[in-house]
Amino acid sequence: QVQLVESGGGLVQAGGSLRLSCAASGSIFSSNPMGWYRQAPGRQRELVATITGSRTNYAESVKGRFTISRDNAKNTVYLQMNSLKPEDTAVYYCYTNIFVTPYWGQGTQVTVSS
Repeated sequence: QVQLVESGGGLVQAGGSLRLSCAASGSIFSSNPMGWYRQAPGRQRELVATITGSRTNYAESVKGRFTISRDNAKNTVYLQMNSLKPEDTAVYYCYTNIFVTPYWGQGTQVTVSS
């Protein structure tokens, strides 16, 4: 069983930065994808960024502003978010997939004020 615990959300002004962390318990290998999704009120959950091994993938809306990284020794994935915009406001969820089984964190709120 895998558990994901996010931290680092909060309130920030537009143009500011936040760093999200997601610590995973259980056996996760670098070949297992880890990533971040977000869900704003009234909208579907959408992909923000994923990392598998050293390969990264970003939503177009965050390219150049967000950076995903992972520390395999700590089973932790990070999301550095710079130049935040009000439209980045959402609940951010950590994600992994192990043997086609998805796992989700409880979510952390990110609010960007204009």
